[in-house]
Amino acid sequence: MTASTKEILADLSPVIKLYTDGTVDRLLPSPYVPPSPEDPATGVSSKDTPPPQTHSPLSKSPNLSLLPRRRILHRIRFLSLRFRYINLLFAESAALVVSVEYRLAPEHLLPAAYDDSWTALNWICSHVVVGEIKINFKKEDWISNYGDFSRVFVGGDSADGNIAHNIAMRAGSDPLPGNVKIVGAILSHPEFCGSNPIGNEPEENRGENLLHRMWLMAYPSTGGGIDNPLINLFADGAPSLSGLGCSKIMVCLSEKDVLTRRGRRYAEEVKKSGWEGEVEVVEVEGEDHCFHYFDPHTKKARSLINRIAAFISHRS
Repeated sequence: MTASTKEILADLSPVIKLYTDGTVDRLLPSPYVPPSPEDPATGVSSKDTPPPQTHSPLSKSPNLSLLPRRRILHRIRFLSLRFRYINLLFAESAALVVSVEYRLAPEHLLPAAYDDSWTALNWICSHVVVGEIKINFKKEDWISNYGDFSRVFVGGDSADGNIAHNIAMRAGSDPLPGNVKIVGAILSHPEFCGSNPIGNEPEENRGENLLHRMWLMAYPSTGGGIDNPLINLFADGAPSLSGLGCSKIMVCLSEKDVLTRRGRRYAEEVKKSGWEGEVEVVEVEGEDHCFHYFDPHTKKARSLINRIAAFISHRS
């Protein structure tokens, strides 16, 4: 049976379609490219490495954990858009990047992606631990030889920005191996939402909002639905943002992005929470959601990439 004749269970175009036979079509394909000993455009080296053997094999789509040096260590299939963007970003920041291959919904429902990202961060930090450790893993030479564990960053774009926030929150209460601390979190166009509109968000038909529908598809058993604190940081009962386990945060937003209102609110609430770190907000005029990811060579995209790189490398 072809995709054109299969019965659609849920149509979340332009992102994903689910069929009654359990199959999935992801509608935003990005061609696979292999890792490269040296990218000719940026000079960045990359390779693939197996994930920690803590559960079944992971699927694709990245979250980022960042440590300074000029290499990319992928635990994700090398998708061309992501690969191009990461190479450009970390050529500027001289960073060692671990790009995490977490399991995707709906095949693996949330909180799988959060758990996988936390497991990956623990795996990274475990490289500094001497003697017995609690996680089953094989050390990766690039992390051991090139990682600077006094300068660990987490970050991501869109849904990965949401994950980066939640990882930073968890790091504020759950110690990482070797007592490693996260220096900074980069939330680029982060996905946050909720049942109550913020600013000039539309009040009608909020249940038909694509982001709302995707969240409920990915986490159908969640308590609170779209107001679960993982996605609605301002919901009743959400943990205080003062618990963020990092020293500084960068929030990247774009004028035309429907998520920008909540990104602004997020930065404001972090500042008011009593958290003692630094918040940097960058808002790009005239651009939409994750514009720099889809075309990183424009003037505005390169400017944003340079700002993120400076945040990582401590340049002003």
